Amino acid sequence: MRDVELLIPASNLEVLKVAVLYGADAVYIGGEMYGLRAKAKNFSMEDVKEGIEFAHKHGVKVYITANIVAHNEDLEGIRKYFEELKEIKPDALIISDPGVFMIAKEVCPDIDRHISTQANSTNYATYKFWYDQGASRVVSARELSLEEIKDIRAHIPDDMEIESFIHGAMCISHSGRCLLSNYFTGRNANSGECTHPCRWKYSVMEQTRPGEYMPVYENERGTYIFNSKDLNMIEYIDQILDAGIDSLKIEGRMKTALYVATVARTYRKAIDDCKESVEKYRANMDYYKEEIAKCTYRQFTTGFYFGKTDETSQIYDSNTYIKNCTYIGIVQGHNDKGYALLEQKNKFSVGETIEVMIPDGTNKEVIVKAIEDEDGRPMESAPHPKQMIYVDFGEEIKEGYLLRRREEVEEEN
Repeated sequence: MRDVELLIPASNLEVLKVAVLYGADAVYIGGEMYGLRAKAKNFSMEDVKEGIEFAHKHGVKVYITANIVAHNEDLEGIRKYFEELKEIKPDALIISDPGVFMIAKEVCPDIDRHISTQANSTNYATYKFWYDQGASRVVSARELSLEEIKDIRAHIPDDMEIESFIHGAMCISHSGRCLLSNYFTGRNANSGECTHPCRWKYSVMEQTRPGEYMPVYENERGTYIFNSKDLNMIEYIDQILDAGIDSLKIEGRMKTALYVATVARTYRKAIDDCKESVEKYRANMDYYKEEIAKCTYRQFTTGFYFGKTDETSQIYDSNTYIKNCTYIGIVQGHNDKGYALLEQKNKFSVGETIEVMIPDGTNKEVIVKAIEDEDGRPMESAPHPKQMIYVDFGEEIKEGYLLRRREEVEEEN
């Protein structure tokens, strides 16, 4: 079995620190330019530097995305961007465009270069090509099965790494190369501005009968014909490890700290349990599935890993997220009373039961005894997002721990 890395996304510095504390071996982030998540908060150069320092202090690597499909006007800026990153020293750059790859090779040759899933690498000859160009890793195309990945592993150099997505949102387009957003809204998905038109509701309308909508698939007024389920491989980690994959990647550079902590912690435990023994991993399956269900998610699929996808990977009736937990906040410190300092994320009240997520995989329920504002004035509830408050949970909760409230609600995408 190869030495497997758990690779976690981060949308900002706070989420990067959460990923590190909750089990990541490596974190991937986007700078302010040239990544495919332009709507994410992303990292300033100062945040990139601080994030790398924090991660490295904890033995965790940081990779930076520069995986847009570049146009002529991008190239000069990309060169300057890589010159800045050269001084900060991330562990790798994630690149899809051959021209961008060659600029990185020239400007910062000491930084590893990983080939993005956007490059659509589907065979071992392509992997060998990138290896000969100096790439240390290729992110497998989403369309590959585990058997195909095994075959690639058998035909490429042993020191070449394979990275594969194991959890998160799936794109309807081949390896994420989509033109729908550009066509409908003028926002280029391949430059990081995707508006997710695949999640919209569509109907068929005949030209001479405007306003008369006909069903596409179901006997209802419309259907989400492009809307894919979310990938979830938590039940198949033993088979993932057997395929010879080096880095297990979680999708989600626009997700919350709660999502990142929940997924990172769960897959961390699943991987570690499986490496110890497959029997232990299988015995703990109910725990993994229960924890993953506490994330915000659509419906789940195994994607292409066990063969070509079919209608079971699509959602035809809605684009609704399922949300079983609400994010309360992260403990950022304490006052002289021992109350936890939080930047409140969602409303909660005195008397409620809150679940503390402990990085080792366990959870602990506590009761909200009291809430105070920053000036020490008592509050019955905390209704204002981003308000700094102090909370008495009846015991001290460690700094960096996440808090959530369990519930059964649905949230529109």
